[in-house]
This record gives sequence, C-alpha cells and structure tokens, in this order.
Amino acid sequence: MDSRLQQALSSALDDFEPAPGFRHYGRLVRVTGLTLEVVGCQLVMGQRCRVDCAGGATLLAEVVGFNRDVSYLMPLQPMSGLYAGARVLPIPGEETIRVGDHLLGRVLDGLLQPLDGRPLAEAGERVSLMSSPPNPLLRTPVREPLDVGVRAINGLLTVGKGQRLGLFAGSGVGKSMLLGMMTRNTTAQIVVVGLIGERGREVREFIEHSLGSEGLARAVVIAAPADQSPLMRLRAAQLCHRIAEYFREQGQDVLLLMDSLTRYAQAQREIALAIGEPPATRGYPPSVFSMLTQLVERAGNGMAPNGSLSAFYTVLAEGDDQQDPVVDAARAILDGHIVLTRRLAEEGHYPAIDIGASVSRVMPQVVPAEWQSLAVTLRQLWGRYQQVRELLPLGGYQAGADPQMDEAVQRYPAIAALLQQGIHEVTPLADAPAGLRQALGRQG
Repeated sequence: MDSRLQQALSSALDDFEPAPGFRHYGRLVRVTGLTLEVVGCQLVMGQRCRVDCAGGATLLAEVVGFNRDVSYLMPLQPMSGLYAGARVLPIPGEETIRVGDHLLGRVLDGLLQPLDGRPLAEAGERVSLMSSPPNPLLRTPVREPLDVGVRAINGLLTVGKGQRLGLFAGSGVGKSMLLGMMTRNTTAQIVVVGLIGERGREVREFIEHSLGSEGLARAVVIAAPADQSPLMRLRAAQLCHRIAEYFREQGQDVLLLMDSLTRYAQAQREIALAIGEPPATRGYPPSVFSMLTQLVERAGNGMAPNGSLSAFYTVLAEGDDQQDPVVDAARAILDGHIVLTRRLAEEGHYPAIDIGASVSRVMPQVVPAEWQSLAVTLRQLWGRYQQVRELLPLGGYQAGADPQMDEAVQRYPAIAALLQQGIHEVTPLADAPAGLRQALGRQG
C-alpha cells in the first residue's frame, strides 16, 4: 500500500471520535403519591434510576416493584419538577459505597452525603451496599461480654460481643439518653449510630447532648429524619448495617445502635401499601416482618475469629403496648430485650429499666456461674418487692410472715440505687459483681 495512503488512514483514525453509546430510556407515565410508574425499559428490583425533571435537574429513584410492563419507582430525594413523559435512565451495575476510617466522626445521610457541613474525602475501600448474613453454622459464637458502662445492663443483663438486643419503650422514657450513655461508655472500638425516622430536631440534640464530642470521635452517624422519603429511611438503615459489617470484617469490635426499628418497619409499610401489597396485621403487610428479620440477621458475629458486631435496636411501643406487632416480632428475632417503663421514668428512676421484664439470652454464656446466681437473686428480690410496693404506704404489709419478702423490702433502697445511674457516670463491667454483692449485703 502506498505510504501516503497509510499516513492518511492513520491520521484519520487518530481524529476519529467514537459515536456515543446506545442509552435505553424509559418514560414516566404516572405519579401517584410517592410512586412513579415507568414504561419502556426493563428494570430490575432495587435498581437505581435518574428521572429528568423540569429545568434540567434529575431525580434519583429506586425500583420497588413492577406489574407486567410497568415498573414502580420511589424517589430517594424530594420530588419537584416531574412531568408526564419524562425520561428515566437506568443506572447500570451494582451500587457500591466507599467505607473506611475517614467516616469516623462524621454525620451522613442515607446517600452517604455529609450533613455536618464538611466535605467527605474520596478515600476508603469500595464495597457493595447490600450483603447477605453469614452462614449460621460458620458464625463465631458469642463467648465474651461487652462493657457498655451502664450498671443495670452490665450486672443484670450482660451483653455479649455479637449479641442483638432491643430497647422496648414508649415515647419520652429515656431511650435516646440510654443510647448516648452506651455510645460514650462502651469499650467497643467503633460505634455506628442509625437515626431512622426520628424528628429532625432530635438528630442535632442526640449528637450534641447525648453523644457528645467524645462519643462522636469514634462513631459514624447515619441520619434519615422523618421528613425524608420512606425509601431513604430504608436505605439509611441498610447503610449503617453495611458500615458496621465492614468494620467487623476489619477485626474491630463494633457496637451498632439503631433508633428505631419501628420507624424502619413503618417505612417499609408505606412502600408496600403504595405498590398494592395487602395489609395483614394491624395494617402491616407481610413483607415488613420478612425485612425485619433480614436486617437484624446482618448484625452479630461474622465468620472470622476476630471482630464482633453487637447491636441495640430501639423498638417504639406505641401507647406502651408491648403486644404491638412490631414489638412482638422484634422480641422473637432478637437475642434479648430491655424494657423501659413509664412508671419508673415518672418516679425519676433513670435509666428506667424494668429488670423484671427484661432478659439477656446470652448472659449465661458470658459470665461466671456466681455472677449469674447473684443476678438471679437480685431479680427475685426486685420482683417480690413489686408485689407489695403499693401496700407499704397503706400499712397493708406485715413483716415476719415471709422472710424473702422481708429481705426484698429491706434491700430495695440499695437495689434501686444500684439500678440508677447519672448520664455522665461510668461503671466498668469489672465492677458489676461487687455492686451486686453490695446491694444484696453479701461479702466478696
């Protein structure tokens, strides 16, 4: 071939610009409430899409269901500027996030965007947002106690590394304050806090007053207030679990605090009802209880011998109803429950933990037999005192008839003092047995 022709072809190839790749769009045909109906392209459950809006803006949405050739999407951002026939562009590939030590001390939303006004560094390891629980037979058993710095929990409801517990309470009885105490006082190396569906005012108050600068330094806070879309609240819960899983896989002891599991269930209820799933138990569709189990099972120990993921989930008992469907379901799938009662809170007893109604299912595995015996004895005396507490001011109880009841009445002030604790007071786990002996009047 002539050299001039070769040079011409080579020059033409250098100047050649490839044509833009083919992009398949769908079309927005209907908006009902928060549900977007899209036709014209094949979408996968959980896939993210960008929806064109007026003025050149775009809206990020996610596929939550479909009916024949119609896909149902819900927005992850506030809806504004949508119009009929708007283009819907599927985002290909699996969604990933960057996770690492650069997240510590930060307050982020469900899209991993900063809420604290500081830029987020492009650092860390890129991992998939979604993950599956480990094989149950390959999980590391719960063998060691976890210090949370709260006397009533350390001594009588001892938490194991890898355990999942629920804080069951009505509104205004001190759930957030107790979470803040555990965040500041725990010996866990990393704390991940998920504030899901709470009032926006409470987010800042929790960070400044309950968490404090000391607690925030080793914590990652994911916040999705109640005014955000239900899909964003679900995503924030998934995100805080994925971050906690990452640090567990790095060999760290992680404490996950999620407030609240009830708001997570309510967000899924909103989505399920919007796409036509029939309600079952008190307005909750069946998918709610399935997703609760899937979420909670992601916490706990992994397959590696090092690293643990302990979790506390607050469960809102609406109207102080302990038989609420979400309360009942959470009690069944968790490894223990701590009940906070309004009566104790009204008496100024903080934290308002009712030790008679609370239980840690792994405590016998992580404390010595003597410790367990002391805890059982103290719980028995607490229960016996509750039987006569209303008779004492009326003179309806006569001492001498029941020795155990007499001891319960005598020891109650010391037991109540043991169970109460100031919000800035710290009691190490190692001091728990001595505290139990002192309250029971026994020698060490």
